Amino acid sequence: MRTASFRRPWPTLVAAVAALLLAACSGGQRVPSVLPSGPATATPGSAVTKVLTVVFENHGEQAALDGMSYLAGLARTYGQSADYRGVAHPSLPNYLAIAGGSTFGVGDDADPSAHRLTGPSVFDTAVAAGRTAAVYAEAMPRTCAPTAAGRYAVKHNPWPYFADPASAANCQAHDVPAGTPASGALAADIAAGRLPTVGLLVPDLCNDAHDCSLATADTWLRGWMTSLLAGPDWASGHLAVVLTFDEGTDSPTGPLLTVVASPRLHGVVAQPAVDHLSLCRWLTDLVGAAPLRQAAGSTSLGAAFGL
Repeated sequence: MRTASFRRPWPTLVAAVAALLLAACSGGQRVPSVLPSGPATATPGSAVTKVLTVVFENHGEQAALDGMSYLAGLARTYGQSADYRGVAHPSLPNYLAIAGGSTFGVGDDADPSAHRLTGPSVFDTAVAAGRTAAVYAEAMPRTCAPTAAGRYAVKHNPWPYFADPASAANCQAHDVPAGTPASGALAADIAAGRLPTVGLLVPDLCNDAHDCSLATADTWLRGWMTSLLAGPDWASGHLAVVLTFDEGTDSPTGPLLTVVASPRLHGVVAQPAVDHLSLCRWLTDLVGAAPLRQAAGSTSLGAAFGL
């Protein structure tokens, strides 16, 4: 397996001076609140035991860097992939690859009634291994909703597609409306330090930059990250947050801006070629289970970042 290689960011002092000069030249305009700091390596500490993934929509790497200043700041501060790709077009097969290690031959965005998948998802694998899993879906009208409603897109929520009885029961129990950073299921889990081993936060069709601007998605992300960075799972060093896109616009597979935020990462740029199957591989590795389907042949995203 290939190992990660990293590049070192500017020294902290230089970055701080540059930020002050930029603020002065911009007439007081706000700049990203997250700046590069520390050595460009993964630091020792508590092992990552929880991963929360957020997937945005339909923008390539450079567009995301240009349009999401807060996300770009997280990339500089913690870590980003040098070569991360989607695996298909349109949206749904990319989400299935993250959740199931395969596109299952799906080439559309149809509802679960059209694609009843057999076998476990990575969420079911976590539950079967005695760990925890949850999907927090924004604007979802009820648990494990199998059809789109308003700004809720079921094509971005992969768990309802896994149709085995055990998967369906797990989905009903653990695929829940997200709420807001102030209240609801995710806010409660963040505050209590009970984020799941394998978690997915699904923004609605505006906040994922599908129907609204990248700036809107960036503001939404800042709100959730403020809560996550203040929570006990982050403070303990056990949480990593993966921020990625399902596919690009000019090229469906990317490259895609993919950020891994963890207290153990400082300015890392992970060089191995990785994709959505690599994320699935990391999530099964995390729970101590065998990789799912085609993810078995992929480099783990966690290993690419030295986590």
